[in-house]
Amino acid sequence: MTLSLVPTLPLLSLTEALPGFPGHRDYVLVTADGDGRLFWLQSMSPDGPRFLAVDPGVYFPDYAPALPRAVCADLELADPAQARLYCLVTVPPEGPAAATANLRAPLVVDPATWRAAQVVLADAAHPIRRPLRR
Repeated sequence: MTLSLVPTLPLLSLTEALPGFPGHRDYVLVTADGDGRLFWLQSMSPDGPRFLAVDPGVYFPDYAPALPRAVCADLELADPAQARLYCLVTVPPEGPAAATANLRAPLVVDPATWRAAQVVLADAAHPIRRPLRR
């Protein structure tokens, strides 16, 4: 008998809803492309939103924002270096070649608890729209 292993998707529980989506705090992160470069941040609610997201380290190896202490405390994240970061992606009408990632407001995830929060960084060095392609 062959057992089929179905991967378990972590349930991300946001400490606060994303701006503009007040009723949605529970999401799953699903691979969108099969190789772990793109993800869907999918609301658990049937009528909830879905966002395209990336691990910024894959596209922007120099991206290492300082996470606010208050956010780390709220997530009960003992070591900020352990956090997983995801940036939401915008695909404009021009198409995927013009897609940008929001480096100013990453989603910070504690991989031990899967609690998450979107953080708006005070550091203006991280743009709101950074092209995925250079």
